[in-house]
Amino acid sequence: MAESTGSSTSASKPSFFSFTVKAADGQPVSLDQFQGKVVLVVNVASQCGYTPQYKGLEEIYRELQGQGFAILGFPCNQFGFQEPASDNEIQKFCKLTYDVTFPIMAKVDVNGDKADPLYSFLKSESPGVLGTEAVKWNFTKFLIGRNGNVITRYAPTTEPMAILSDIKKAL
Repeated sequence: MAESTGSSTSASKPSFFSFTVKAADGQPVSLDQFQGKVVLVVNVASQCGYTPQYKGLEEIYRELQGQGFAILGFPCNQFGFQEPASDNEIQKFCKLTYDVTFPIMAKVDVNGDKADPLYSFLKSESPGVLGTEAVKWNFTKFLIGRNGNVITRYAPTTEPMAILSDIKKAL
């Protein structure tokens, strides 16, 4: 699928929609399928103190998915080794424990030399506190606008319901 012709910056810099990531089964997923949608990207882990945020994320997803909203979860084991499971085990955990219906992708690194290119882009577009780019912990959230630009970054401590109004504004 071609880049949206409505984006004047697509030729000069990448947008969220120009990346391809891996699904939990290893298949490539082109993010251009989300063009025109508001997307929340979250690095997730199943053994973290913030893991119960899956519940709030799922509630928002179910409420707003029909209005052009999507959530993409990216498991990461870089913070306290809180996501040691395989991609298949992560899928089962999310479904059985929180009835997650939004896509949980393949496990990725979000920091360091092996950081997924999508996360390198997200971090550069929306630095954290004091301009640092590194993701600090599990459940850091990035809100992406319909145009593929990063709107903002949320700390792991920010509960999903606390950003609901920002999501609705972006819709």
